[in-house]
Amino acid sequence: MMRRTFLDSAAAVTFAPAAFAAGGATGKPDGTGNFFVPEESQPHLRTFMQWPVNRTVHPDRHFLGALQETIADIANTIAEFEPVVMMMPPEHEISARKMLGAAVEIWTVPTDDLWCRDSGPLFVTDGEGGLAVCQLNFNGWGNRQVHDNDGLVAQRVAERLGLSVIDSGVVGEGGGIETDGEGTLLAHESSWVNPNRNSISKQEIERRLLDAFGAEKMIWAPGIAGADITDYHIDSLARFVAPGSVLIQLPETIDPDDPWSAAAFETYDILRGATDSAGRSLELTVVPEPVDIRVEDDEFVASYANYYVCNGAVIAAQFGDSETDSEAERLLRQFYPGREIVMLDVDPVGEIGGGIHCATQQQPLVS
Repeated sequence: MMRRTFLDSAAAVTFAPAAFAAGGATGKPDGTGNFFVPEESQPHLRTFMQWPVNRTVHPDRHFLGALQETIADIANTIAEFEPVVMMMPPEHEISARKMLGAAVEIWTVPTDDLWCRDSGPLFVTDGEGGLAVCQLNFNGWGNRQVHDNDGLVAQRVAERLGLSVIDSGVVGEGGGIETDGEGTLLAHESSWVNPNRNSISKQEIERRLLDAFGAEKMIWAPGIAGADITDYHIDSLARFVAPGSVLIQLPETIDPDDPWSAAAFETYDILRGATDSAGRSLELTVVPEPVDIRVEDDEFVASYANYYVCNGAVIAAQFGDSETDSEAERLLRQFYPGREIVMLDVDPVGEIGGGIHCATQQQPLVS
């Protein structure tokens, strides 16, 4: 589960883009059609990632080095299948290049941390060659973490690519929502219907998210507010593997004394009774939670669901539990036939509450 630790709230920096601060009206660039977010397995032009550098966020220099090595390993692996752009402040380029392969391009876009799924650009397309960036107005998960650079990443990427920016009118993160690419969204209320991000009604948040993603139906589950920095992002628990089909990670049995276990099974029960935008009941597949893992820490995130689909491959985590690692790989092969399944040791990312999906953001290929 997503249990990213909190920083001292006094260190948080508030960032509110001008459009959102002025009222957050949504809009679409003139002359383009209706935008939507394609499903992740659709072809990509490239993957964006962020280089972690902020010493307030990561004060342990040795751990930060191990974290950077892990991010480099993820980037170098993805670069075997599609182009990768790593964003960072210019003063880190020389040291980062020693870890990054030649196939990884470096862009001078200042960063604080690595969570590109949350602070990076959310690309939307009209299906006719049009491309724009949808601004989710990242505010450091409710102003819990410094984000004076990360809060500007999406805008700066859009400017570099010459793309229009669409203000979604909500504050949130890409890891807090799942889309099947065909009209259905899935999210935990705790990551969106939360005053640390949005002060508008659940109905209005839903309307704006559906408009931003080009979707028709939202499936909500409660989640957990305040237990971690993300307020329980959905992408470490449940993922659409295809329209009408969801992969969800669960422990063997529910532990009513563990709020994470209870919330996970609650989400499962809601999905079991839900239908998508086409009226289909969702087909649920459970991937088991790993038990015999390398890192024994209550804050460690061991999520098989937090994988990334790139061109020709699925990049996923393994945690040292041979039985569940093998089962996760088997299921990913089943759901993504024809793609190479690459399982990586990304324990340093898990130690700070995330996974491979959290660290990546795709730019769809448009014709």
